[in-house]
Amino acid sequence: MSQPVSPRPFRFGVNLMTPAPADEWRAKCRRAEELGYDVILVPDHLGMPAPFPALVAAAEATERPRLGTFVLNAGFWNPALLAREVATTDALTGGRLELGLGTGYVRAEHDTAGLPWGSPGERVDHLRHTLQELERLLASGEHQPQPVQKPGVPLLVGANGDRMLRLTAEHADIAAFTGARTVPGSATGQLAPITAEELDERVARYGELAAGREEPAELNLLLQMVIVTEDREAAVQPFLERIPDLTLDEILALPIGLVGTLAEITQQVLAQRERYGFSYLTVLEPYMEAFAPVIERLRGK
Repeated sequence: MSQPVSPRPFRFGVNLMTPAPADEWRAKCRRAEELGYDVILVPDHLGMPAPFPALVAAAEATERPRLGTFVLNAGFWNPALLAREVATTDALTGGRLELGLGTGYVRAEHDTAGLPWGSPGERVDHLRHTLQELERLLASGEHQPQPVQKPGVPLLVGANGDRMLRLTAEHADIAAFTGARTVPGSATGQLAPITAEELDERVARYGELAAGREEPAELNLLLQMVIVTEDREAAVQPFLERIPDLTLDEILALPIGLVGTLAEITQQVLAQRERYGFSYLTVLEPYMEAFAPVIERLRGK
């Protein structure tokens, strides 16, 4: 009789999105470390900090946290130039880098940058090419500079659709689920949440595609809100107007939102690891402080 598999221990990351001068940026990173975050992350959007220099500065200000991109827009990057950035950043952070990649989802940013947008299929094709080239270049002993980590920098891929889930199953050490999908026709990357049942299906589909892997990936979920409150229903009332397709109960059940007392939120996080396998959770910068007591309660579990 096989033994039950123990759940993977929790890790917690914070995605720092607000630009800041050097002293303020370093203080923010030190605060994330003090609060117990395991990973300091930076996104890849125009109007937000440039990912790689921001992570190098974060490394200089901290000692313990890993440092990651969450996630790079592959459409902004040439694979050879990206390989140079990744290897340099891994070296300058002392081997603390985790590389997150996705297709990008904000057409307006491509228009502003004068970069082609392409069809969804073309964006996935470009990401596949980028992943293959990064693996080839960074695994080569000839490539300079060399990353510090061996056998390589851990790779996270953010995915929701079938082709992206397949890429994630094939390449990623960390499978990141957004818990949302892009609203069709939105140039600004407007996202609509998917229900708990829809996420069940997406995670199950990933599991099918990843069945042949030698090592299971770590599963990540991006949390869009954390609200500590005694009155859950009152706290989500404003979202009823913004998400008219969902009922109050469905909004309260959304995996990407943690709403309730600290005890209720802690139980929700444990329940989601049991249901979906999410052991690595990322919160957005505005919720960094609110989520910290949950980290304290779940440390080592």
